[in-house]
Amino acid sequence: MLDSHWRDVAVIAELRAERTAPPRSAGMTMVIDTGLGVAATADILEVAGDYIDLWKLSFGTSVFVRPAVLERKLELINARKILTCPGGTLFEAAILQHHCRVYTTRAVEVGFTAVEISDGTIELPAFRRQRVIDCARNAGLVVVTEVGKKDPNAQPPIAQLAEQALRDLEWGAHWVIVEGRESGIGVGVYNEQGALDAQALETFARILGNKIDRLIWEAPQKHQQTALIERFGINVGLGNVAPEHVLALESLRLGLRFETLKPIADKLQQSGLWAPDQIEADVIGEAVGEAEGGRANPMHVSPIYLTPTPPRKGQG
Repeated sequence: MLDSHWRDVAVIAELRAERTAPPRSAGMTMVIDTGLGVAATADILEVAGDYIDLWKLSFGTSVFVRPAVLERKLELINARKILTCPGGTLFEAAILQHHCRVYTTRAVEVGFTAVEISDGTIELPAFRRQRVIDCARNAGLVVVTEVGKKDPNAQPPIAQLAEQALRDLEWGAHWVIVEGRESGIGVGVYNEQGALDAQALETFARILGNKIDRLIWEAPQKHQQTALIERFGINVGLGNVAPEHVLALESLRLGLRFETLKPIADKLQQSGLWAPDQIEADVIGEAVGEAEGGRANPMHVSPIYLTPTPPRKGQG
């Protein structure tokens, strides 16, 4: 249940009921952390930790954080039962020089609970990709893979990415990230202007079928998040979200921003459930929401719309 002073007042009840709760099987929010300190991490967790599912220390940034600082930071995040992983580029740099067991063992020792396996920069044949997934699982890590290339001039066919995502899930990956980079421009399902390719989304949906909820779409821009929510619903997995934007994204999911509230308001008005020109009369008690302690909550208010009557002669 949403723990908020506003839960019965400003949140659309149907959306609140539909939103998955952690630990989520769909609707993941993955933050991209490029260098927050311990204090800043603690602040984000205090305010928005309930809405973060995967915390990625992107690129190779964790390499440059002093061990004691990195360990304290991971302890804070892990205590909230949020998955933590180093970025896929760090994996790719390591696998060029070492066996996967070296990398996964070090990730566990440092305090990470997940690992991202990708080939956004390097080439990783399918048989090696499968072996690395097994290697990470054997180390006790949650496996998150990524499909897609980072070079805008070397983009694989969308169907190939979707088929790779499906294979990764069959091989034991728990989640699959769809490459979008931190810009959301010119890679994956985004064109050079950052707009979503609707046909690409349908290709993923067709190939993944009921496993589509296991995808985390890197979507750093609000209009991209909006389009994905419109296509796949409020429990679509979204990634590369700046830590300070987590609550803004949750508001977007639950119809509390223009882009997602406007369609709700229009639909209610068309159905007659919302009438802007009518007066409200309040019905208190059991009309709306949950009962608390077996008693109706007086904060649950359901509006009934009354047709305005003309003022009597001599009034107003």
